[in-house]
Amino acid sequence: MTRAGVPALSVAVFLLAWEIAVRALHIPAYLLPAPSLIATTLADNFASLALSWWFTVRITLIALALAMAGGVLIAALFALSRTAERALAPFAVVLQVTPIVAIAPLIMILTDSPLATVIVCAWIVAFFPILANTLTGLRSVDANLRDLFALQRASRWQTLRHLLVPAALPSFMTGLRIAGGLALIGEVGGEFAAGAAGRDTGLASRILESAFRTEIPKMFAALTLVACTGVALYLLTGALSRALLQRWHESERI
Repeated sequence: MTRAGVPALSVAVFLLAWEIAVRALHIPAYLLPAPSLIATTLADNFASLALSWWFTVRITLIALALAMAGGVLIAALFALSRTAERALAPFAVVLQVTPIVAIAPLIMILTDSPLATVIVCAWIVAFFPILANTLTGLRSVDANLRDLFALQRASRWQTLRHLLVPAALPSFMTGLRIAGGLALIGEVGGEFAAGAAGRDTGLASRILESAFRTEIPKMFAALTLVACTGVALYLLTGALSRALLQRWHESERI
């Protein structure tokens, strides 16, 4: 069996067991709908859910792009200047350890926009993994190679470009894999906290609306789209990692 076949088989077995259990135990749909009912509900409501899904995907990608830019730039700054790291690192740690649901109301007040609140929440959650992993990669360069660049009188920019960046790429890709899922979690959590409602909102709003209306199959359909989006982000970042690293780094040669 292929590498992709094993996960697909395990998921199929899980869904089949779920379907059989719901039918055999006569569990009502308002408690736990069967996978077949969720699939039917998703198909019937796909037109409306697709708009919310695209909103969620768009905000997630925007936040992830901002996290990538900010995380890489600040990691490079920290790698080049210990003083900058000592001055700014505490702020990055505070952003990471503070629960996003606790500061979302403050962000809502400061931005006065549910959309901006969701983007900022998703960015905060995704930012630190990229910063931490990229910085670890930049700091893990062989000391002998650093000495060689110093002997050749390479500038800081040349050292960063030709030595530090290639060495940090595997760690950056690890951070990106983590940040992709966290950006989606931050988007959903930010939307919950912001209490966004209306047509131009994401899947989190559809989940809340369905829960309030006791439309549990529709809620599970929206949850399914969220889960599938997270899996897709993980697979895409994994494919990107293999494309960039497979030819020269041991982590992607298996």
